[in-house]
Amino acid sequence: MKNIIPIFVLLFCMNITSAQDRTINPGVPFLLVAADARAAGMADMGVATSADAFSQQWNPAKYAFSKDAQGFSVSYTPYLTDLVNDISLGQLTYYNKLNEKSAFAGSIRYFGLGEIELRETGDPNEAARVVSPNEFAVDLSYSLKLSEKFSMAVGGRFINSNLKVASDANDATAASTFAVDVAGFFQSEEIAYSDFNGRWRAGFNFQNLGPKISYDNDDVNNNFIPANLKLGTGFDFILDDFNKVALNVEFNKLLVPTFQKNDLNGDGITTPEEANQNLENYRSIGWTSGIFKSFGDAPDGMSEELKEVTYAVGAEYLYQDSFAMRMGYFHESPQKGARQFFSLGAGFKYTTIKVDVSYLFSASKVRNPLENTLRFSLTFNFGDQYDEY
Repeated sequence: MKNIIPIFVLLFCMNITSAQDRTINPGVPFLLVAADARAAGMADMGVATSADAFSQQWNPAKYAFSKDAQGFSVSYTPYLTDLVNDISLGQLTYYNKLNEKSAFAGSIRYFGLGEIELRETGDPNEAARVVSPNEFAVDLSYSLKLSEKFSMAVGGRFINSNLKVASDANDATAASTFAVDVAGFFQSEEIAYSDFNGRWRAGFNFQNLGPKISYDNDDVNNNFIPANLKLGTGFDFILDDFNKVALNVEFNKLLVPTFQKNDLNGDGITTPEEANQNLENYRSIGWTSGIFKSFGDAPDGMSEELKEVTYAVGAEYLYQDSFAMRMGYFHESPQKGARQFFSLGAGFKYTTIKVDVSYLFSASKVRNPLENTLRFSLTFNFGDQYDEY
């Protein structure tokens, strides 16, 4: 019996049909799920939105521009609510702005797959062995303003995946690895236009750069982690002292090579032996060379390479920084996963406490694991207030 349960990979990619045979499926995909309701309300974007407590996941360089000295946040995302009630993603984040120019942050993200009953024979009368697979990641980051308008950050991440099931011949040791982020964030001064004031923002994040993860501690059964590049920009329409509208766009590219289904002997038929050789060749690619390969290895050339780029557009309306309404749209090529959805969200702030909620509507012919799901996040900001400029 296989000693690894790729359960979450299946859950995360459940919207992939057989025709989508070039979808890139890295390990530990829970790292790609939006953990906070603010970003989720704008179609899972956050690399260039204004700074908040959840910047750790999207762009830690934004912490250097935070107006609050400290913040603590918690989020909860139920998963596959139409099927089960015990699968969820949770995250805790804390940040501290050390001075006008620098900040540090830490977070922990936990994905629990609930209790799963295992039976060797499939007989419902057989006594079940209950397991509770889970995955988690612990992050630390430091951000620094290099000028009044631009900051950069570095982050480190420890990743642990406990999806392995013990058998008579194998133990249940969890797989682990590490990754780093390198991010940047630009925020302009408030600019006076004829009918309103405005502010430009832009950001990037090279995320999850690190070694592959293996449950058997070898080079045979290994998986790329979801290294990716996020690029985004946004503009704030500051209409008056009470009303502001932010428009944002974000692009994401997985820095993971595409699996090649090569016909090695040229007879037009891929035999099981050739399939095994293709898999062996794919797993032999190092994680660093895989990053560079990911920009030019799509079988159909540049036209398919561009299909590996997802995009999201979102808007946020703020009234007195105490009430927010959000909406967004996310698009992924049908050939590369077919995630397409609309999102709505709202936020409420009272003194130092902020509550955000979001809801997702699938726009694809296939189901989204987060469809019909309310996501919640809670933020506490405290300490001194910093001026933006």
